Amino acid sequence: MTPPAELSPARARALFREGLRVPTSGYSPGYAQANLIALPREAAFDFLLFAQRNPKSCPVLDVTEPGRVDASVFDGDLRTDLPAYRVYRDGALVEERTDVTDLWRDDLVAFLIGCSFTFETPLLEAGVPVRHIEAGSNVAMYATNRECRPAGRFRGPLVVSMRPIPAHQVADAVRITSRYPAVHGAPVHVGDPAALGITDLDRPDYGDAVEVRPGEIPVFWACGVTPQAAVTASAPEFAIGHAPGHMAITDVRDSSYQVP
Repeated sequence: MTPPAELSPARARALFREGLRVPTSGYSPGYAQANLIALPREAAFDFLLFAQRNPKSCPVLDVTEPGRVDASVFDGDLRTDLPAYRVYRDGALVEERTDVTDLWRDDLVAFLIGCSFTFETPLLEAGVPVRHIEAGSNVAMYATNRECRPAGRFRGPLVVSMRPIPAHQVADAVRITSRYPAVHGAPVHVGDPAALGITDLDRPDYGDAVEVRPGEIPVFWACGVTPQAAVTASAPEFAIGHAPGHMAITDVRDSSYQVP
């Protein structure tokens, strides 16, 4: 099998369509990845307003017309071309699956939200380690005690992803990621997890725990799983999201989202 780092977005999506189920960190480096949340049309405006009020956690890359299964940044099929999906009914997670073709509705509006996997390539190129890539695992994600700004029916906590960074490279990580505001940008917190209401780094709410080694500092970025936390808190009648860490690999170069 071709190594993940050598796959084009189209080839990676084809593998996911064929049933490969893996976290996408490290796949198709150089191309932006995106979170997915699809909601009925009658809930879409409220969610768009929620995203506008919470741009750090919900930076919108694209919004589809109702029923569409592709997007301007994603030349694939949103129903099949992600490795795994989560299905919600009345706010409850009811199943996880690799294909949602039979569940997709003509009234669904899909939002593609920027993902921090996009700026991992620049971090690696600068010599900043990314532990979950080293470990071949998913990124660690946590629900925090910080509430997002509500909008219409939507409310919920900020979700963050965590990467352990050597203390002497924290400033580099902040500088590099701050140039990618469309994919969460600079960290929201550096250091003590308790300040975010996180009591145990070894028990993430989503993804996999990663080792924090001596001399490293946990650094937290806003995370695009926040919309799914909002779905759980707000209970729209139906929603489809990506399984955390199992992203939509877009056709847009990550450099397109870099600012000076």
